[in-house]
Amino acid sequence: MKKYYFFSLLLVLFMACRNNIEAQEPKMRTIDFNELSEDFLRKVKADEDTKKIRETLANVTVKELDKALDSNEKRLAFWVNVYNAYIQVILKENPELYNDRGSFFKKEQIPIAGETVSFAKIEHGIVRKSQWEYGLGKIRKWFPNKYERKLRVDKRDYRIHFALNCGAKDCPPVAIYKWERLDEQFEEGTKRYLERTTTYDKEKREVAVTSLFSWFRGDFGCKRGVKKILKKNGLIPTTKDIDITYKNYDWTLDLDNFIDL
Repeated sequence: MKKYYFFSLLLVLFMACRNNIEAQEPKMRTIDFNELSEDFLRKVKADEDTKKIRETLANVTVKELDKALDSNEKRLAFWVNVYNAYIQVILKENPELYNDRGSFFKKEQIPIAGETVSFAKIEHGIVRKSQWEYGLGKIRKWFPNKYERKLRVDKRDYRIHFALNCGAKDCPPVAIYKWERLDEQFEEGTKRYLERTTTYDKEKREVAVTSLFSWFRGDFGCKRGVKKILKKNGLIPTTKDIDITYKNYDWTLDLDNFIDL
């Protein structure tokens, strides 16, 4: 009888302790971060205040964000929207930062999930899945940190280069990306951008393309891959015996360049 009483007392104490611990643990919030990123861009486009959205993004935990963005499409749509929104927000407030673009993109100035990250971190670390910034899309980072490993995409998609807007005149326009329609939007955005920036000379059998194809050549499958992409979008008749040249990139600051996809 004493033994039964002793074990019953232990069980009661154990349950009380567990309930107390559970009560003290912060509960996971239910936030649709994709919808939040879309609202962020809508407010930016309408020139409305985005402070509450930015505060939410800053105070969310890595665990919450990782759990909510549970597919490659959700991660891509979220990070592209957030990147594009913050470009507009920061450069509208301080356009002079664009005078030193190298420092601007590397500066840690975007508070998300408990850390302050740079545009370069989002682009090369998270959206391009830990690619070394200067590796031409052929060399991965050796030791990405835990934050990057937890929140980065599962696989690279070359079409992000025709979706990310870094504020320059030759950047792709800003669209609001929905993860449910991401493939369709990426296809349409890629086609529109390439039609605008590609020039094919039939007589010379030469095609002049955006410098993005050179800077991130590994993402596109190098020249052979670039030709396949151009042919797929109806910009060259064949992938054989055609030379590629790269156009100069116009870095003139050009904000509020939005598009519907």
